[in-house]
Amino acid sequence: MRVRTTAMLAMLAVLVLMAGPARAEQENQAIKVKFSQVVQIPGQLLPAGTYWFAILNTNDRETVQVLNENRSKTLAILGTINCERPETGGPLAFTLAERTGEPTAILAWFYPGYTSGHEFLYPKQESKELVMAKHETQVSGD
Repeated sequence: MRVRTTAMLAMLAVLVLMAGPARAEQENQAIKVKFSQVVQIPGQLLPAGTYWFAILNTNDRETVQVLNENRSKTLAILGTINCERPETGGPLAFTLAERTGEPTAILAWFYPGYTSGHEFLYPKQESKELVMAKHETQVSGD
């Protein structure tokens, strides 16, 4: 994924910088995040709010579960592929794509301290559009 910083994406800093980890669970990489704007994940939109992202306990460790704030409801179970970030470890990070007139799409997320992350699998046509979109990686710390 390419990463570009633009004035338009600078506004998204509020989106992810507010998404700092409240609690983290290393084994399943569960992390609580808060988004100040609507964000897109494959197949649906998440309204502004608080969510949990976690890895399901599967053999491949490439299935991400998105839950509501109190973890009482699964909102999505999504396939991912492994991706790497250039810096070693580091804070929570999201790679985002901005398309005109569309909510910001989450392309990938990286658990704090990990170099390997989780790139979401979007449908083929949408994936092509997201590749052409402006990308930015936003990081957040405790």
